[in-house]
Amino acid sequence: MVGNLVAGKRIAQASGRDLGQIEDNDMVKKVNHTEGEAGFLTEMLQWRAQTTPDHPLFLLLNAKGTIVCTATCLQLHKKAERIASVLCDKGHLNAGDNVVLLYPPGIELITAFYGCLYSGCVPVTVRPPHAQSLVATLPTVRMIVEVSDRAACILTTQTLMRLLKSREAAGAVDVKTWPTIIDTDDLPRKRLAQIYKPPTPEMLAYLDFSVSTTGMLTGVKMSHAAVSGLCRAIKLQCELYSSRQIAICLDPYCGLGFVLWCLCSVYSGHQSILIPPMELESNLFVWLSTVSQYKIRDTFCSYSVMEMCTKGLGNQVEMLKARGINLSCVRTCVVVAEERPRVALTQSFSKLFKDIGLSSRAVSTTFGSRVNVAICLQGTSGPDPTTVYVDLKSLRHDRVRLVERGAPQSLLLSESGKILPGVKVVIVNPETKGPLGDSHLGEIWVNSPHTASGYYTIYDNETLQADHFNTRLSFGDAAQTLWARTGYLGFVRRTELTAASGERHDALYVVGALDETLELRGLRYHPIDIETSVSRTHRSIAECAVFTWTNLLVVVVELCGCEQEALDLVPLVTNVVLEEHYLIVGVVVVVDPGVIPINSRGEKQRMHLRDSFLADQLDPIYVAYNM
Repeated sequence: MVGNLVAGKRIAQASGRDLGQIEDNDMVKKVNHTEGEAGFLTEMLQWRAQTTPDHPLFLLLNAKGTIVCTATCLQLHKKAERIASVLCDKGHLNAGDNVVLLYPPGIELITAFYGCLYSGCVPVTVRPPHAQSLVATLPTVRMIVEVSDRAACILTTQTLMRLLKSREAAGAVDVKTWPTIIDTDDLPRKRLAQIYKPPTPEMLAYLDFSVSTTGMLTGVKMSHAAVSGLCRAIKLQCELYSSRQIAICLDPYCGLGFVLWCLCSVYSGHQSILIPPMELESNLFVWLSTVSQYKIRDTFCSYSVMEMCTKGLGNQVEMLKARGINLSCVRTCVVVAEERPRVALTQSFSKLFKDIGLSSRAVSTTFGSRVNVAICLQGTSGPDPTTVYVDLKSLRHDRVRLVERGAPQSLLLSESGKILPGVKVVIVNPETKGPLGDSHLGEIWVNSPHTASGYYTIYDNETLQADHFNTRLSFGDAAQTLWARTGYLGFVRRTELTAASGERHDALYVVGALDETLELRGLRYHPIDIETSVSRTHRSIAECAVFTWTNLLVVVVELCGCEQEALDLVPLVTNVVLEEHYLIVGVVVVVDPGVIPINSRGEKQRMHLRDSFLADQLDPIYVAYNM
């Protein structure tokens, strides 16, 4: 290797804009005591409460599109003070204690978060259990409470507190061992003696827990410096200022969804219109009508929200027009995800709502992972996301070969948005840890100011991912840089487009998660490619998921037609997998719609499905063994 070349090719690396060269004329530096200091979110909130007390930071909407709750800078500050006071007095908590926040999506969650920061406690946001399925949802809450060093306290609403202590809850977990539970519905009007200020920006700000698609519960540590760095990068990429409004239709419990819901408005000063995704179940129109009514330029959603709108409103575009819904105001419609971009879905969404003004250039995706929740985000400037066709056969050998559109065995991939300011990525051989050349498939490694500090807990798996943080390349110019391993395979390709810096644009393409790939016949297969082939075979297939069982490929398909069609699906499924992927299907399982578990981000939980299959809990319509 010489300089930035590997075997005669340019090293596959790319970076966002240099933070040091970007003019950031916001209020952050006015809040800081020293030039260049990270600046704490708590200081930002206090500053905003003093200078723009009546500026509304958050609006919460219900299914009718009606504003049910608002929070100005001053209201958020005062409520946070009261929660911090209760934590100190009633909870007897000390700085550094972990506090679980158990709230429905809304402004209460935000105020509780800042109340924790004001008191020096470490907030842990957790999705509340579902009253109708406590046996399935409450154990996850219990698990997070236990693994976060026995959280000192739970902040929640009166309704959820009753649920946690109910007889039904006692049937799922031991309710006597809950830590102190404090409801924040009726807070005493008591001021906090002193707002906590962390001694250094490297101190822990909050814990971010989520369950991966392989069923692993993982928590990462986010420092105050990382929080400020992340908010600044998003602010610069999306050009967010106090005069802007954004609409968010995302779950607020982890990853970038949490950051956008709870943190960014306090940092940048823009107004966030919050639409809980569950409201779409009552009114599919609410997200798009809100975007139209408020003339929103930037909106964020999940794949599940986009899919609900595409399927549910597909034949109602004329009704949208009649209601006066117009999306010509939208500059960016960003899907927040931790996976390969679903090009078919985003293209369908763009095409479907083109007739009500949605620009074909508006829809894009983000890319993040557990180690760094925001690596790519399209933003407002720079070239549009690029697409390429790659050869599927080569991909199975971990090679990237570009082909023409329409070529046999071709796969369409889209760029996952633009790399955020201050972020660097490099493509690495996961076995040798050496850098790879352009257009080579390898693991995506990331270096940025907002990378998480490390894992807090890897439940049931302490050693497997110990080297995910602070890892070095085995050789090369970047060998002294500390990188974090994302666990995702992808490649970098230099395009003919010009970046904001004036140089040629380097595009990052995400192919799939390393721990989800299927190793069959010595080749690497990505489940989504097999699932896409299967879903195309019959109109009655609502959803599909694949996994391996003792070296056999198992295909689970959801049948949305009559049960007599189940038998017809089996030869279609086995034939398409053999013809397009050269694999023999070991088992075909036909199930009812809704059996394949999907998380709030719209990601299939294939390992949970596998566990249910092995435990004989799928209640299938038909099972065909081809062994």
